[in-house]
Amino acid sequence: MNASEYPDSPTGKPLWLITLADLALLLVGFLVLLQATQHIGGKDLAKGIREGFGANDAEPAPMPVAAAGILDFAPGSAILPTTPGALVAWAREAARDPRVMFTVTGSTDGTPADIDRVTGSAAILAADRARAVAAALAAVAPARVAIVTATKPGRRAAIVSVAFVGEPLRTTP
Repeated sequence: MNASEYPDSPTGKPLWLITLADLALLLVGFLVLLQATQHIGGKDLAKGIREGFGANDAEPAPMPVAAAGILDFAPGSAILPTTPGALVAWAREAARDPRVMFTVTGSTDGTPADIDRVTGSAAILAADRARAVAAALAAVAPARVAIVTATKPGRRAAIVSVAFVGEPLRTTP
């Protein structure tokens, strides 16, 4: 068999034309998606897309951007070891942005001496330390302070973290 006996290959469309058609169909599909979802809010649309891909519906955790705190509490005590003036000034500067929230995390060192004397609980002492620091921050942004306790022993401290939580909810007049 020689080359003259092979059939001629049929002429096809150029490859760039097929690519162009694919891109055009993707663009049309995107425009149809935009048109179909224009009455749905952004959060509802994102929730639907997450559900479509099988993701959980939990809100994302706030993104921490800075931290400060009061360290070296006396063992078994929730009395502030230093004046919180510098911490309050730092928090006041951070609170100028309405998109942030403060989380005060109290912790204990895990030793037998670093527990609440009345209840014998390290978790209650950690919460008392966090509440003492939160009370100092109450004048700055009382509605944007959350109190938590550390799950593992660490340092005798109360750490304040500033987290980005997004745009504040707007109320219509």
